[in-house]
Amino acid sequence: MSQSVLIRILIVDDHSIVRQGLAAMIENELDMTVVGQAGNGQEAIDQYRQLQPDITLMDLRMPQMSGVDATLAICAEFARARIIILTTYDGDEDIYRGLHAGAKGYLLKDAEPDALLNAIHIVHSGRQYIPPEVAAKLVQRMKDPELTQREQEIVHLMADGLSNHDIGAALNITESTVKFHINRILSKLGVSDRTQAVVKALKRGLTKL
Repeated sequence: MSQSVLIRILIVDDHSIVRQGLAAMIENELDMTVVGQAGNGQEAIDQYRQLQPDITLMDLRMPQMSGVDATLAICAEFARARIIILTTYDGDEDIYRGLHAGAKGYLLKDAEPDALLNAIHIVHSGRQYIPPEVAAKLVQRMKDPELTQREQEIVHLMADGLSNHDIGAALNITESTVKFHINRILSKLGVSDRTQAVVKALKRGLTKL
């Protein structure tokens, strides 16, 4: 098969065994080839600039720079970039941020190999690939009230186990202001206490431990 018709793919994941597994699968396809691999977001940007692949498979959470930040940077520099988020995270906030950053597809790592290959073909053709279960969570995310930057900071600190007093000290705000923000967070997340708020925030991808 002529090299010119091959779909050139860059694999970005911080686990080498995942990269190797994906590369082995892709190289078995007659119309695909792996042109590069990267272990974090910054490496992804550097590799993209050098290789300018047809498709990039991008992990979401990596050291040094996340997949979201790398996707933002690549799409800002290369308007025709075609990036598929390939991750274990299915929280609605993860999905929203990945697609909002410019990704053209979103797929979970437990998907069948045929689903990934199909996603590559669809995105390469210029269309988006969003599975029904991902689309449903994205719709729900669009309906939910959005947390402000300050509220997100407080959710992160709540997940770290900080008290209201310690959160106030960390953010240089009063304890009563912290309580005000927490009440708004509980309302927006539709929960009644801090523990439920942290659990829901983790499920949605709003924070991580």
